[in-house]
Amino acid sequence: MEKHQDIDPFKLEIVRNSLVATGDEMFHTIARTAMSPIIYEVLDYATGLTDSKGKLITQGNGVTLFIGMLSSMVKRTIDKFGDDLHPGDIIVINDPYVGGGSHLSDVGLVMPIFYDDQLIGFSANKAHWVDVGGKDPGSFTNDATEIFQEGLQLPCVKLFEKGKENTGIKEIINYNIRFPELSIGDLWAQVSALKTGENRVVELCDKYGHDVVTSSMNYLLEQGKSSTLKELKEMPKGTFTAEDIIDTDGLGNGPLPIKVKVTVTDDEFICDFRGSHQQVAGPVNCSYTGLVSAVRTVFLGITNPSQDLNDGAFSPLKIITDKASVFSAEKPAPVSVYFESMNPAADLVWKALAPVLPERLTAGHLSSMCSLTLWGDHHMTNEPFLIVEPSFGGWGAGQTQDGARGLINIGDGETYNMPVEIAEFEYGVQVEEYSFRADGAGAGKHNGGSGLIRSYKAMTDEQRVTASFGRHKSLPWGIDDGQDGSPNEFYIRRSNGEMEGPYGFKARCKLNKNDTVILKTGTGGGYGNPLEREKHKVLEDVLDGYVTLEQAKKDYGVIVDPVTLKIIDETAERKQFR
Repeated sequence: MEKHQDIDPFKLEIVRNSLVATGDEMFHTIARTAMSPIIYEVLDYATGLTDSKGKLITQGNGVTLFIGMLSSMVKRTIDKFGDDLHPGDIIVINDPYVGGGSHLSDVGLVMPIFYDDQLIGFSANKAHWVDVGGKDPGSFTNDATEIFQEGLQLPCVKLFEKGKENTGIKEIINYNIRFPELSIGDLWAQVSALKTGENRVVELCDKYGHDVVTSSMNYLLEQGKSSTLKELKEMPKGTFTAEDIIDTDGLGNGPLPIKVKVTVTDDEFICDFRGSHQQVAGPVNCSYTGLVSAVRTVFLGITNPSQDLNDGAFSPLKIITDKASVFSAEKPAPVSVYFESMNPAADLVWKALAPVLPERLTAGHLSSMCSLTLWGDHHMTNEPFLIVEPSFGGWGAGQTQDGARGLINIGDGETYNMPVEIAEFEYGVQVEEYSFRADGAGAGKHNGGSGLIRSYKAMTDEQRVTASFGRHKSLPWGIDDGQDGSPNEFYIRRSNGEMEGPYGFKARCKLNKNDTVILKTGTGGGYGNPLEREKHKVLEDVLDGYVTLEQAKKDYGVIVDPVTLKIIDETAERKQFR
């Protein structure tokens, strides 16, 4: 019998909810104290607590692709330091291969939590710094060929030891990054969140006792596992497969074939990625921890997205891939745009199961992070600026509804877009357009959600832009005769009106004053035959500008009068379909 079964169940429930609330409080601590807009506006970070063995207990999330990475960081800390962990220690780590899981820009901190000299858990967080050095500002280097070009590597070292700051580590960080005032400020925000987590856990121990707190952690893990197993028993059983491509490795090599075989039983959910492309020369590789986080995102959405996030919920999940594949990169493979393989991994599992889980999974979405770094001098202050941000786009249609318009991709989860007002105040650009993309793609009985158009006009000379737009060649997939969506792409419009593009990946493109970079994200895939779409909805699409008169006739079989904008007839194809 588990020890916690002998403890007052009311206390267990109170402490359980307090632990979950602590993860949320840690999350808001960073949001309110960070220096960089990508953290306090976009929410590109995550916070959480683990037990003494590194099992995730609760996580406050802006970025879903960090699911699994906090516990990996903690386990790396335990493996390295063992008994050499003390109250007041804080470990810094951004190693993508062992512990980090993403890229060097995502810097993690880990803090052991002690009570009465006994280790009872860890407080951890991971946040995107605007720059960690490397050959390009922003450290998003989509033409890197090795990790050493991508920035400063922090291999699980003590930033604080027994409460005393290691000033040498901070000095190394300070000397290797381009915007130290931002990143060092973000570092202190992360430290504050760690201490918030430590304080709340110690307060719970003071109030309810050490045994109750550790039992509540075990209780959370058991609840997560039992809830997931219950959902698995209700799912369709069998083996389901999907194949796709990653457009490029960033250096022009590609496409890169990828595949998955998903096997669902009453007590296991196995994702086998063997046979996918080996790791590549360019920086689209992701580590195995990144793959795990990608699959966890879909798995949680399929099983029970409303439940508390902890490692117990993922215990039935098994993930297999080849050694040194694009999904399990090994040093010194570059990884700075790892999300351009990580998101496709999640999308593969989604694609494999969408036909058998139509009530839960939609058609394909933009998939790519569509990341942008843009740097130069500010037109009013003459100070250097740096934009680092993802782009939003369209999601696929579902069995009963149109796709969502203008949302972030699956990997970035609950992050926000950069407000126009912040962008124009902080950076040397003018936002010329921010609108829905009305390209008519993703036609279906239910239409794919629209992508977005966002344009930045340079206000000074000698600016540079690097962008990584996956799904530039492959498209968001439709379901059940629904049409595919549209590609992610970007263009450069020169001050004389000349257009360049479309591009998927491009590094350090020069912008002079009044040149404009135009970002266009994909519209999601459609669901069902477009000829089945209700006529009044087709007319609404026309009136709203999402579908042209020609598209209404060609794709939906609905003829709209160009003057009165009323339906006047149906095509022969639609009549025949009926």
